[in-house]
Amino acid sequence: MMIILWNIWKEVQVHFKMTMWKPLEVHPDKTYFTVAEKGVFPKIIIYEYPSLRPYRILRDGTELAYAYVDFNYDGTLLASVGSNPDHTLIIWNWKEEQPILKTKAFSQEVFKVTFNPEDDEQLTTAGSGHIKFWEIALTFTGLKLQGSLGRFGKTATTDIEGYMELPDGKVLSGSEWGNMLLWEGGLIKVELCRAARKSCHQGPINQIVLDEGEVITIGADGCIRIWDFETVDTADSIDETGLLEIEPINELQVGKNVKLFSMIKMNEIGSNFWLAQDASGAIWKLDLSFSNITQDPDCLFSFHSGAIEALAVSPLTYLMATTALDCSVRIYDFASKTPLAQMKFKQGGTALAWVPRLVSYNGAQIIVGFEDGVVRVLELYDPKRLTVFAGRKKVSDADINLKQVFKPHTARVTALAYERDGEILATGSEDQTVFFFEVEKDYKPIGYITTPGPVCQLIWSPNSHPDSTLLIICENGYVLETPYPTIKEEEENRDVVSYEIKDMHIKCFHFSSVKSKTLRFIEIEKRKRLKELKEKQKEERRKQLAAEMGGNGEKEFHAEEEEVEAEEPLPEIFIPSTPCHILCGFYSEPGKFWVSLGGYDAGFLYHCEFPPYDKNSAITEMKNEPFDFRRLEDTEDNPIQAITFSIHQDLMFCGMQDGAIRVYILSQNNPSLMNMVDYWHFNIHDNNYGCVKGISTSFDDRFLVTTGADSNIFVFTIFSEFELKKSIKAKVPSPRFGIEAEPIPEDIEDPKSYSIENARRKREHDKLMKEVEEIKAGKREKLKALRNEFWKLLEMNQELPKHMQFKRTDFDVDSKIRAEIARKTAFKIHEVEKELAWEKEKHELSLMKLQNRFRESLENDIIVVRAIQSDHKISSYRLVKPSKYSKFKRISLTERRASKLERSEKEGAGRKDSQKDTGGSISVPEESIIEKGKKFRPKTLSEIMVENQIEKTRKLILKAERAQLKIQQRKKEWEELYKSKPQDDFEDPRDVQAIKEAQLYMGDFNLKTAPDYKIPEHMRVNAAKKKEELGHLDSMAHSKKKNMNKCIISLRDLKVAVIEEIQCLVQELKTIQATLHISKHIPIPEVPQIYPEEVPEKRFQYDEEILLNFKRQQIQDEKSHQLEESAGSGGGFLRLSSRKDGDLTRDSLSKSSKASASSADTAKLSEFEKVDPIDVELEIMKRDEIKHLYMQQYLTNRIKELIVTFDAELRLLRHQKLKLDTQMKLSDLHHVTLFQEMLLLKNFEKQENILQERVNSLDKEEQDMQWKINETLKEMEEKKNEIAKFQDQEKALYAGFQAAIGENNKFANFLMKVLKKRIKRVKKKEVEGDADEDEDSDESSEEESSLESGEDESGSDDEVFDDSICPTNCDVGLFEMALQLREKRLDIEEALVEEKKSIDNLKKEHDALSKKVKIVATNLNAAEEALEAYQREKQQRLNELMVVIPLKLHQIEHVVFGEIPSDLSGTLVFSNQSLSRLQERITQLHEENAKQQKLNKECRERRKQLIREKREMAKTISKMEETVRQLMISKFGRVINLEALQTLSVNTTLEELKIRKIRKELLNAKEMKMWEEKIAQVRWELMMKTKEHTKKLHQMNDLCIEKKKLDSRLNTLQNQQGNAFQGPRKADIVAKDKVAELIQLQAERILALKEEIALLHKKGGLILPPIQPPQEKEMNPMGL
Repeated sequence: MMIILWNIWKEVQVHFKMTMWKPLEVHPDKTYFTVAEKGVFPKIIIYEYPSLRPYRILRDGTELAYAYVDFNYDGTLLASVGSNPDHTLIIWNWKEEQPILKTKAFSQEVFKVTFNPEDDEQLTTAGSGHIKFWEIALTFTGLKLQGSLGRFGKTATTDIEGYMELPDGKVLSGSEWGNMLLWEGGLIKVELCRAARKSCHQGPINQIVLDEGEVITIGADGCIRIWDFETVDTADSIDETGLLEIEPINELQVGKNVKLFSMIKMNEIGSNFWLAQDASGAIWKLDLSFSNITQDPDCLFSFHSGAIEALAVSPLTYLMATTALDCSVRIYDFASKTPLAQMKFKQGGTALAWVPRLVSYNGAQIIVGFEDGVVRVLELYDPKRLTVFAGRKKVSDADINLKQVFKPHTARVTALAYERDGEILATGSEDQTVFFFEVEKDYKPIGYITTPGPVCQLIWSPNSHPDSTLLIICENGYVLETPYPTIKEEEENRDVVSYEIKDMHIKCFHFSSVKSKTLRFIEIEKRKRLKELKEKQKEERRKQLAAEMGGNGEKEFHAEEEEVEAEEPLPEIFIPSTPCHILCGFYSEPGKFWVSLGGYDAGFLYHCEFPPYDKNSAITEMKNEPFDFRRLEDTEDNPIQAITFSIHQDLMFCGMQDGAIRVYILSQNNPSLMNMVDYWHFNIHDNNYGCVKGISTSFDDRFLVTTGADSNIFVFTIFSEFELKKSIKAKVPSPRFGIEAEPIPEDIEDPKSYSIENARRKREHDKLMKEVEEIKAGKREKLKALRNEFWKLLEMNQELPKHMQFKRTDFDVDSKIRAEIARKTAFKIHEVEKELAWEKEKHELSLMKLQNRFRESLENDIIVVRAIQSDHKISSYRLVKPSKYSKFKRISLTERRASKLERSEKEGAGRKDSQKDTGGSISVPEESIIEKGKKFRPKTLSEIMVENQIEKTRKLILKAERAQLKIQQRKKEWEELYKSKPQDDFEDPRDVQAIKEAQLYMGDFNLKTAPDYKIPEHMRVNAAKKKEELGHLDSMAHSKKKNMNKCIISLRDLKVAVIEEIQCLVQELKTIQATLHISKHIPIPEVPQIYPEEVPEKRFQYDEEILLNFKRQQIQDEKSHQLEESAGSGGGFLRLSSRKDGDLTRDSLSKSSKASASSADTAKLSEFEKVDPIDVELEIMKRDEIKHLYMQQYLTNRIKELIVTFDAELRLLRHQKLKLDTQMKLSDLHHVTLFQEMLLLKNFEKQENILQERVNSLDKEEQDMQWKINETLKEMEEKKNEIAKFQDQEKALYAGFQAAIGENNKFANFLMKVLKKRIKRVKKKEVEGDADEDEDSDESSEEESSLESGEDESGSDDEVFDDSICPTNCDVGLFEMALQLREKRLDIEEALVEEKKSIDNLKKEHDALSKKVKIVATNLNAAEEALEAYQREKQQRLNELMVVIPLKLHQIEHVVFGEIPSDLSGTLVFSNQSLSRLQERITQLHEENAKQQKLNKECRERRKQLIREKREMAKTISKMEETVRQLMISKFGRVINLEALQTLSVNTTLEELKIRKIRKELLNAKEMKMWEEKIAQVRWELMMKTKEHTKKLHQMNDLCIEKKKLDSRLNTLQNQQGNAFQGPRKADIVAKDKVAELIQLQAERILALKEEIALLHKKGGLILPPIQPPQEKEMNPMGL
């Protein structure tokens, strides 16, 4: 690649070549510049300037390429960062060529690295989705680069192209959406945007520069904006969104479609010129002085942006043309390196060819294909040779004119080729078509053919071939050959529906991959040669061994021959599933061609031959292989993209994919390319994205021109430089005669316009549709005639009598037809609704978004109410919803209004309570009945006794409780009284507070601007308080504006009501004037109108008529647009007629029909004879006239009165609004001040919070320690009390034992010694489980109790006695008691020792805590002083803010010699009210002083009197106590405790037991009663059973008597019959026995029942079960 140094003033270029490079950086001293290379292990080269000699080379900095390099401010260090894959960041000592620090910058792409201009130890890197802050830190292992990754937080992650380090360490960066991000401490402090949340730039910010105290941002939207540095530096977020709205100071829009990438300042003293790089292919000179003489942006150079798609060289001179997707075509003089002309279009260019001399003799025409399928013929000429007129502007060296335009394709044009005789033009496109044109004066279409794939190249056969054929190369592996197309006559071609050529004999070659076969063949040949070479070497070896060793040599040779290595397998045959793209090709011989492929098949040139033409073969099924190939070195991944030849075909120039150029030397007339071995290779374009797109030689083979995808154009001299010493310049063609008078053809700018083929098809379609419409019109006429005939029949039917008329339904041929039509209509409507549902939803959402964006935040729009008679008007405030600051307003609990939710909850609770109440009331009657039943039921005597006992006990207890409560209340009152007793040094809190206030508000106070001003606690402010103050201000302003808006709306409503009333009055007035003579008419007042601005809400109201009008307007717009399209859609060949003669609009027809109808319906008015009125009628008419005249005058006056009243109301309200406007302006000024204070306080908030937290923590720590000290003192007091208790217990122990011994016990000394003896005791084990510590306690024997130390022990210390045996005649009980009391004494002594140890530990802890408290108090004082100093600094910064206070001249009292001084900085703004209050305060203080002195004197006298009263009261109390004591002795015999006597109560336990006894007796009585009832029931049951049994016995007795009678009769009959049957029968005997047995059984049952009844009469009697008869003896009653 090349580096170009351009002298702007001398316009001189200096070029020098180097390998691939990417970033370039200039040294701060402008004496060196750095170039970083690209490639494998690239280098960084530092060049001297202006000698351009390499000065230093830095190596091994990255693997493939550098992304950015940057010098530090002094130029001593160089930072570099690599691109993918390593992203290595290195700090170089570039003069020593040594890296200082090295680390990995990030895992993704890094765009930029820079030093901080203020600190060389800080760097910043930014790139894809990140920004990182680096610091050179000194660690224990040496210097290291420590990086901190920026955290985006709530902000969306963005790529960062441009950023800038601020002096205080913060970093300002751009974003993809155009806002600026301010970074501090690795976090986003604030996001800066413009007003109304608009982004700072429309697109990413590519560079940010700090220049002369201003921040300059360069955006991809082509704008340069200047921002105030202080505003940016002190910016901070004000809400949760993190956004802050600021506005730029100045801005510059460089131009349309400009995409600024970077900008540098020119070193011109006294100027502010900058050079800006435009990503759209330009360099601009910009003047950023923003003054009255600021120059407009000047484009110094203009280039292609993006890949250059096509290149063409003039066949006559050193001119070339290029085109690219940047929509431009450019002409260059490549011999003199001069751009001549350019032309812009709507679409990008994709193909280009220079028209041959056979078509344009002077070589002045160029043909260009574009991405929308349009082809344009351009003509180049020298404008200097045109006729020059006076006053003509300066002309350029060349100009381009549009000669012809047509559109043969619907997709991008990829190839253009002229036939060798210049008679045919072929155009190829991605729409898989090739179009042929006949080249004459204009280009006439011949036809087109379809291809099996997108066309990438068109080549006509050279003159050496016998026939003229076209080689069509498609991307997807197809190559076609078409013959010369047949040119038809225009008359034959006119009636053809399509331009498609279907009878052309096209040969096709479908390339099939042979690379794997070729590689296999090459491998086989290679192995074959190696094998032959090895065989030859073996033979020589065998001969050598045989000559040296004889027979042994043969054996050794065969042994070596056995050790043969196995051959590797041959490469497999592989054919890619997707055909590789054909990149380029050219003819070799007739029917043969060479092609270069990409992808897998790269690395070879393939020689192919077309198969014979077969009409029946399918193109897609063909598979053809090349018959020859040429392997190209190092092109496996770098295929040939473009090929061209010299004029004599002895040089082949190849453009490679990596941007390199290869030149092969060929032998003449050698189409097989046999000697393609040696070549010349040169890297020139970018190796990553600089693929060679075009390569061509000049007309005389002196120059070679290449264009690449990297936007670069390179020109090479093929001959040596010695042959081109004299300057060569291209000659621009002269203009044709009359070119300036030729009309410019109409260009095709719409990409959707019809192509040539589509236009023809459209014409045929329109023709067909016209015929169809004519047929439809005929059918409509027939239908119309039938409809008229049908209406006539209906009229005839109506004229018939009713009994003869047909019904309307009788005319229906089939009712199903009408139902089917209705069903279809409903279905179509439903389908249309479904089709339009998405559009409906889309538009509804759009409307909702617009309303949410623009109207949702509005509470009131601007309403302008105008006066009726005057020009006065009043407008409402455009009121938005309350601002975000009003949310900080704190609502007090007392004034806060209950929310809707709370109200609903309360109402719900109330409803629930009411429901509960009603439910309870419903259930009350039933419960009340039960309770009443219980209440009015007579009570028993026992229940009355229990209740009386309970009531008596309750009264006694209540009496005792009242007495006890009264005593406690009296004690409490005494305690409170003693507590309220002031001490000798007591001071009244009110007096103390008054003294503090006096000390605070008296004396020499400093102003807030004083350096030693101390801010009171209640006057300290922070950002939260300011926010609350802002919210309060906003809410007040909002409420006032809202009230004013309500008044204005009421006024508007009043105007509407006035207008309605005036309209009614005017209508009534017109009615009255209709009866009066015209001479007595009073002019009717005009009815006022409502202006649209008075009812802005009607702009968003619509009805069906408005919607229909809108729809008609849309249809008219669409029709006009379609007519314009049809007028310009014919390309260069077709122009569709859009005019229709004799068409009548519906409006004209309807108007004519209405006019004829109105003329036909005019009727003649009948005339009546006039009659003269009588006198009475005249009198009535006169009275009516007087009445009407009065009413006319009254109504007119009423209208005027309404108008005047309304205007007066408007003027009054206008005056009030003007006053409110003044207040609002003042509130706005106050709002600005508060906002500035809030921003300032936010800056101080962080440090203030830290200091306040430290003060709070120290204060809390001090309080905690003080609390611990107090707790320690309390514990010490408790321990002392415990010790006193133990000592009292010990004294009581000795006293009790002494009392138990008695006075004259002879063993008293012995027993006392036993009690006081010191013995060793085993220590008790700890509760926590210290079982291993089991030591003897010696403390009891070492220390004596306080009582022992005060007493003299009897006997000598040497006397030894045995305390284990009780002496003779000694009481054993006393001895055992002494031993037990000794154990108790020892326990008490141990407890005393433990308590003393605890007291010592608590004393030590108390001392340590006291020391800590002193340290913490010192730190707290220091922290409070620091906080106070910070508060003072904050107050000083607040004092620096400018506060606007509007004053009138009479309010300024500071005058010098009667004049207002020019400098008012030393004045003080003070209110008159406050000043008068201060003056009044002086007199008040004097009065208060005298009053206090008088009060002091009275208090002293009062104190003396109270002392005297106190003495007298003490004497009275002592006398009363003596009297009470004597009364107690006289009544009770001794002094008793009256409180205990008063609180003496009943024995509650005994009383409860009595009540329980009574209740138990009642329960037992109830139970006895229940059992008595049960006994009565059983007795009744027994009586019923007895009655039943008696009844059965009577029945049995009757049966027995009847049986006896029957027996007697039977006996009589037997006696009468004879003596044969005289003895008794056996059956009778058996029956008799059974009856006797039954009688006996019943008697036994009766006895058992009697016994049972007797038992039941006795309490506790045992009831036995009834006697059951045996089963076998049971009688069957059926047998009786």
